[in-house]
Amino acid sequence: MEFKTVAAAIGIILVVIYALGSGIWTSSSPGWYSSLNRPPWQPPDFVFGLIWPYNFIILGIAAVRVSNSLTRIEVIIWLTCFALSVAAALSWAYNFYVPHNLQFAGLSLGATVLLTIPMLLLTFRTSIALGLALLPYQIWVAIATTLAWGYYTRN
Repeated sequence: MEFKTVAAAIGIILVVIYALGSGIWTSSSPGWYSSLNRPPWQPPDFVFGLIWPYNFIILGIAAVRVSNSLTRIEVIIWLTCFALSVAAALSWAYNFYVPHNLQFAGLSLGATVLLTIPMLLLTFRTSIALGLALLPYQIWVAIATTLAWGYYTRN
């Protein structure tokens, strides 16, 4: 099988793992979550329902386009950063909702933000339009990081 096809498939699998994995823990403790003191800059709940499907779709498109457009080493860097950022984001979900370790959850999202920077830069090399389409994901994980720290400092 050709490298580009395998790389694109790995990217799509990572998106699926991200989407399904984050949903496992975020619904595990709804009563606890609703009892927390929320940061005042937290968007309304419906925003989460809008932004995440968009992010997952754009990440999937980016995975395929990057895999088909960049050099082998750039694709490997993009997929490695993506895989590590997914692991960090899932670590946030687990630590926030299961053991309620808000400090480590915030650190995990901070790692996600840092890991998505090379992804974003490489995506811009693929396509300026796609890079711009992926920019809301970078902004969203940065906002989510500030929210995680907001929860940590208020609870």
